[in-house]
Amino acid sequence: MSKRIHVVPHGSEWAARREGASRVGSVHSTQAQAEAAARSTAVRERGEVIIHRPDGRIRDANSYGSDPFPPKG
Repeated sequence: MSKRIHVVPHGSEWAARREGASRVGSVHSTQAQAEAAARSTAVRERGEVIIHRPDGRIRDANSYGSDPFPPKG
């Protein structure tokens, strides 16, 4: 199972959905609440959170754990 968790619009609410999953993992009334839930899971599983805009485009992404491409210098 993928360690990428997407924060996506879900009707009038926001959801945290694991990449490749057919169903959402959790539904929240605000994007911030969905981000916090996704971040908590990603920290525990050393994964990545990908945050989408209301139109579905990617707004931000954060990795938690070993970064295969750490910043230089």
